[in-house]
Amino acid sequence: MTEPAVAGERNVLGGPLQPCGTDPVTGFFRDGHCSTGPEDRGSHTVCTVVSAEFLAVQRQLGNDLSTPRPEYGFPGLAPGDRWCVVAVRWLQAFEAGVPAGVVLAATNARALEIVPLEALRSQAVDVPDDLAGLDDDPTSSAG
Repeated sequence: MTEPAVAGERNVLGGPLQPCGTDPVTGFFRDGHCSTGPEDRGSHTVCTVVSAEFLAVQRQLGNDLSTPRPEYGFPGLAPGDRWCVVAVRWLQAFEAGVPAGVVLAATNARALEIVPLEALRSQAVDVPDDLAGLDDDPTSSAG
C-alpha cells in the first residue's frame, strides 16, 4: 500500500510536511514538497533558502543549481529561492561553513537519517508555532 507523496510524511519538528517552494517548483516529485520515496536515491529532503555562497559551493561540489537546464524544466536557482536539496549535499556545505538556511517545517524527517537535527536547527529560517522544539531547555521560555 503506497501513499501518495506528502500524505503521512512528517517534518523534522514532528508535524505534517509543509510545502517548500513553488516558484520554481521544487521537490524530487516536482510537487513543491520535500517528499521522498524509494525512487529518490539522493534524499531531496532538506528545504533550503539558497544564498549565492551556497550555490557557489554546490557548483564546486559538482551540483550546479544555478545554471538553467531547460531540457529538464529547470530554470536555475537564484539567491532567495527555496529548493529541496539532497541531504548529504546540504551537510557538505554545512561542514564547509557555507550552509543554506533551512525551513524546518518543510524539511522532511527522513533528512535526519543523514543530517543531525542540531545542524538543521542552527540554520533555521522559520520559527515554528511551538518554540519548545527549538530549545533544549523548555523551562527557559518566557511566559
